[in-house]
Amino acid sequence: MLTDTHCHLFYDELKNDLSAVLERARELGVGRFICVATNIADSNECLQLSVAHENIYATAGIHPHDAKDAPKDFVDQIHELMNDDKMVAVGEMGLDYFRNLSDPEVQKKIFRAQMKIALDLNKPIIFHNRDADEDLVSILSEFPDVRGVAHCFSSTLEVAEKFMDLGYYISFSGNITFKNSHLPNVAKEIPLDRLLVETDCPYLSPDPYRGKTNEPARVRVVAEKLADIHCLPFEKIVEVTSNNATEVFKL
Repeated sequence: MLTDTHCHLFYDELKNDLSAVLERARELGVGRFICVATNIADSNECLQLSVAHENIYATAGIHPHDAKDAPKDFVDQIHELMNDDKMVAVGEMGLDYFRNLSDPEVQKKIFRAQMKIALDLNKPIIFHNRDADEDLVSILSEFPDVRGVAHCFSSTLEVAEKFMDLGYYISFSGNITFKNSHLPNVAKEIPLDRLLVETDCPYLSPDPYRGKTNEPARVRVVAEKLADIHCLPFEKIVEVTSNNATEVFKL
C-alpha cells in the first residue's frame, strides 16, 4: 500500500468528507497518511485525526507563511503535542522567499527553533523550500544530526544532492506530472532508497486533475509517474516509497 507522506486532511474540503476521501484512497492502494500541520491550531487538528484513525499519523509545526503569527510559547506547545505516539515528525517548517508572507529573518528564526525541537526529540522534520535553496541548505547544515524530508521537491538536482548528502529524503508531488516540468529529469537521478511520494492535498492535483481539489488517492498518479521515469514496475515504486516512509517516520 502506498503512503501519502504529506497531506493536509484538516482542510474543510477533505475533513468534511473524510470517510469517503479515505475510502477512495484505499480503493487505489493508498493505505497510510501523514497529516502535516502548518500552525499550532492545525497541529492539534492533525493529532485529533490521527487518534481517530489508525492509519493516519500526524506532525506539529509552523509553516514559513505562518512564522509571523507563531505564539510566543510555540516551542513548548510543539513539545507538548509531540508527546503523543501518533506524532511522527516536526513540521511543516522551512523557508519561502517566493511569497514572503513572513519576513525572511522571522522565517529563519522560527525554522531554527523547530530544528532544535527535532534535535531534542530525535524526530525527523518535514521542510518546505521555495526560492530559498542557499539559506535552507545553510540552516540544515547547522543541525547535522537531524534527518527528514524535502517536501514537494521543486529545485534542481544539485540542490537535491545537497539535501541527500545531509541525510534527507526527496519527496515528489503532483507537480512532477505537469507539462514541461523539469522534475522528471531530477527524479530519475534520485536513488530509490531516498524517494517518497505525496499529494500536498488539497493543493497540487496532478495531471489530468490539475486545478481540482487534490486528495490522497491521487498519490497513485505520482507513483505511476515515478515508475515510468525509473522504468520500473509500479509495484516496485509502491514497495520502495512505503519502506522509505516506514524508515524515516519510524511507522
